[in-house]
Amino acid sequence: MTDTTTAPETDPVALTAALIRCPSVTPEEGGALVLLEELLTGAGFECHRADRGEVSNLFARWGAKGHARTFGFNGHTDVVPVGDPADWSVDPFGAVEKDGLLWGRGATDMKSGVAAFAAAAIDFVRDTPPDGAVILTITGDEEGPATHGTTAILDWMAANGEAMTDCLVGEPTCPERMGEMIKIGRRGSISAWFTAQGVQGHSAYPHRARNPLPAMARLMDRLASHRLDEGTEHFDPSTLAVVTIDTGNPATNVIPAKCRATVNIRFNDIHSGASLTEWMRAEADRVAAETGIEITMTTKLTGEAFLTPPGALSEMVSSAVAAETNVVPELSTTGGTSDARFIKDHCPVVEFGLVGQTMHQVDETVPVDQIRQLKRIYTRILREYFA
Repeated sequence: MTDTTTAPETDPVALTAALIRCPSVTPEEGGALVLLEELLTGAGFECHRADRGEVSNLFARWGAKGHARTFGFNGHTDVVPVGDPADWSVDPFGAVEKDGLLWGRGATDMKSGVAAFAAAAIDFVRDTPPDGAVILTITGDEEGPATHGTTAILDWMAANGEAMTDCLVGEPTCPERMGEMIKIGRRGSISAWFTAQGVQGHSAYPHRARNPLPAMARLMDRLASHRLDEGTEHFDPSTLAVVTIDTGNPATNVIPAKCRATVNIRFNDIHSGASLTEWMRAEADRVAAETGIEITMTTKLTGEAFLTPPGALSEMVSSAVAAETNVVPELSTTGGTSDARFIKDHCPVVEFGLVGQTMHQVDETVPVDQIRQLKRIYTRILREYFA
């Protein structure tokens, strides 16, 4: 006798709540990837752990390995610390649902996004098995250093002959209302640490000391006053922020021997980490020559600027978003960095997810209706991709 029962839909709200209850503060796995691996394995996905260092990562594929049409989703289950739990009106890991909202750390960033694309993928391959493959890559190291997260998954994929032909990162992308923004690229980010070395002395006898503060102030002013560019077709103008200047000197009668400062640059596709490093080094050398103060510099590049040019992928995602939200999304490159900066070297990638207003805040929340809406959008994307 044939079983004609229809399997129930995978509930993305219940899955989000289950993930929130996993205390997966970076780099703790907290049970979130174990939960997803069990769920996806039961739905017919082939799952592998791509753990590296202290970081847990999950790779899951439904369909044939190496298929010419392989759509991927990427996301993370790690979350930032909750801060003081007493500041929360609910248990940060309690997944309380009230007033149409789901509360808890990771509710917006981004356990809801992972739950939505996992639920969409599970139901899609069960109800309308595609001629192709669906891959989910989920990391536990996006909020942290990100050195053993998505990069570890991509390294594992390369070593095992796995590949995505297109990918969607489910990060929150909408500033205020659902559907208003898709990310087709990201600005680059580089930080620089400067140390100005002088000679300590009495403030009443400045000629016997070499004060590093005026040199550092001059350098910071030159860097902050310089207009890096006017923007490009898809990017806003690059920005440089001086984020700290410090001597650690509590005394008013002592000229300090050392001063430190840090800047962060968010840059567009006119620049590279190398070109900006060269410019800052030249400015520091110029000030050192003018003042006689030795200035050293170290830098850390966390990502180059990149762009997935508008085309078939962004058009398909835009169409699905507009159909479900009645909002035509803007194609944007604004905001901080994301793991799309790693995936762009593997395949074309765009980002779309929820409204991100409460991410990383105390009492982080997500409207439950938005989680269900996001699942519908991801389902429509899968249907259109494999149509």
